Amino acid sequence: MPTVRSNISYAYGKFMRSHRATVRHIVKSVMAILAVAFLLETFLFNVNFYTSAGYNTVSLNDKLDLRETSDGQYQITAVNNVLEFSNVNAEVHNIWLNFDYRQPAQDLQIKVQFTDEAHHTYFDSTEYTEGVPEVSVSTLSDQSEYINLNTTGLVGNLRIEIVGEDVSYPIRLSDLCINAHHPFSFNTTRFLVAAGLLALAFAFRPRSAIYRIGIVDEPRKSKAAIVVAVALEVCLLSSYLFMGSNLVGVATKGYNSGSWDGVSLVNTFEVGGENAQQYAELAKAMARGQLYLEEEPPQWLQDMSDPYDKGARDEAQKETGEEYLFDVAYYDGHYYVYFGVVPVLLFYLPFFLLTGANFPTAIGVLVAVIAFVLGCSALLDRFARYHFKHVSLGLYLLLQIPLVMCCGVLYLLKFPTFYSLPIALGLAFSVWGLYFWTCGRSSARPEKWYLAGSLCMALVAGCRPQLLVLSLVAFPLFWRSFIAERRLLTPRGAREFACLIAPYLVVAAGLMWYNRARFGSFTDFGANYNLTVNDMTKRGWNVGRLAPALFAYFLQPPSATGVFPFLQAAPFETTYMGQTIKEVTFGGILACLPVLWILPFSKRILQLRIRQRATRTIAGVIVVLLFGGVVVALADAEMAGILQRYFADFSFMFLAAVVLLAFVVNENLAPGSTVQNLLMKVLLVLVAVSVLYSALLCFVPETGWYSDVYDWAYRDIVETAQFWT
Repeated sequence: MPTVRSNISYAYGKFMRSHRATVRHIVKSVMAILAVAFLLETFLFNVNFYTSAGYNTVSLNDKLDLRETSDGQYQITAVNNVLEFSNVNAEVHNIWLNFDYRQPAQDLQIKVQFTDEAHHTYFDSTEYTEGVPEVSVSTLSDQSEYINLNTTGLVGNLRIEIVGEDVSYPIRLSDLCINAHHPFSFNTTRFLVAAGLLALAFAFRPRSAIYRIGIVDEPRKSKAAIVVAVALEVCLLSSYLFMGSNLVGVATKGYNSGSWDGVSLVNTFEVGGENAQQYAELAKAMARGQLYLEEEPPQWLQDMSDPYDKGARDEAQKETGEEYLFDVAYYDGHYYVYFGVVPVLLFYLPFFLLTGANFPTAIGVLVAVIAFVLGCSALLDRFARYHFKHVSLGLYLLLQIPLVMCCGVLYLLKFPTFYSLPIALGLAFSVWGLYFWTCGRSSARPEKWYLAGSLCMALVAGCRPQLLVLSLVAFPLFWRSFIAERRLLTPRGAREFACLIAPYLVVAAGLMWYNRARFGSFTDFGANYNLTVNDMTKRGWNVGRLAPALFAYFLQPPSATGVFPFLQAAPFETTYMGQTIKEVTFGGILACLPVLWILPFSKRILQLRIRQRATRTIAGVIVVLLFGGVVVALADAEMAGILQRYFADFSFMFLAAVVLLAFVVNENLAPGSTVQNLLMKVLLVLVAVSVLYSALLCFVPETGWYSDVYDWAYRDIVETAQFWT
């Protein structure tokens, strides 16, 4: 009887005989990519090590006018936070501020001034020039402690000042040197990122084999490659979420160790403050048989004639000293959660009943995003295999990457709060619902597929009601079968149609009961009773709010700087003479995602598809996606305002439409033709810029994110990217 080892040996030999050339090519390519990444990290990314090798290091410790501690450290205090040196009379290429790593970590703003042969006095910014910019230095980041200077000739005087208001004094300084030798540092993360980018460039190069592997013709190869690509995306998304540890809410001995209970393998803890526990508090209330939160509103709130006026609430809070819950629904003397209830039923309530603890919201967001990526990839694969004949693996991946990376879910992972969870879960249910529907269309027994698909689509109403617009895709998917061919009038067709409708009716009945039990109305979800920055009961609909929202959501160009991550909040001005609800945004999708520049050609591409096919399924799906995207964007603007996380509500619809439009164009081009090769090259550029924008947006400093809570650690990310500073 053959042993396991012999079976493995036989399988390996058989595989190598068939694919030896391919395996050798892959191994050589991987080795070349790793070698190039190694050379980049060793020489280019460590350029400061080589440029500073010949410097004559000079210590300025003996010139420091600072109090020296018993262990040989120097103390910088709030009173004595300026280090000034006269008559340096030397070329100064850099400054090394060697802070004691044993002190509490903090990110310091350093202002450097100097006189040299071009400046006989200290200089600052003027109307026509920029002075030496302030630089951030982390007391726990060795790379940031080296400050390169661009001086002219000999430096006369040198002044170093610690500026900023949120500085924790005293600061312990070990050494201060000029012209220091920058240490060599092999950054593993940067090496892996470089290798990954090189691998992407190699895989998507114009002559890559992935453009010759057909999704339909070679299903095994294409499915294996898609699985690997999706697995890598899931790993990247998970790593990004866990990087922002201040918002994750789970702790182990080595992760968020300050919140670890010292006993459990993993324990949860509250993050985001009291306002961020709404879903958890609702789960506790449901476990006790009630639908309103246990916390009692203050008496002054119950006595107010208009509790939805924020200004009046704030004044009453100041007078009484009693705080109220913000961003919850207040109705008839109780607090309610107006966000969709499905996340509570799916995550929080079961978790609380099992453990007695609050479910970590960030984990829910991650689960929802992973489900979205898997469902999105499966749905795209379904369309590519069953509605098109000439989609290559290269085209599929080239469009799948921006579809999942540019639709806004990265920003939901950046802030994985209870605000993000309903959106992420709504998107996940939507793509899986569409996938099940498309599976049912080609199945001999579609009832189970229709039930599963409609259940997913209906549950969207309990997550993010705006996304219900994606249910309109049912019309192009099922119109021909049930209406044009009159299948609805047959017993089997009626049964299948009932499977499509029944989940909607059941979920609608549950939500209507839930609404009536809380607010006395079947259709009132409670959003108007929200205690937020404006009175939602009187917000209404105003056409004047649409123009600034459409500009911010679609047309506003990104605002860029020359410092990593190169993006910053876009400016906002409006002529709407009323209250505009606005948080920071970073540019409209049509301006920032070049892959969407295919949309202006939609009409011509749709006409091409309609002329060639008797069915209108794909054309109808594209029209519904575009229509739905516009409707959701306008609804968000009117009902809530202009917020960056709302981009995830509608961006997916436009990106999905672009994917189908690109498939249609590709279908009408001869494989390997000059025009098709040109299309691939253009798409590659558009996709690369779109993904780059979305990736950089992940690292823009924002209040409440990693860069704000752990600014000293964020400095390492900046130094990794800006290796030349």
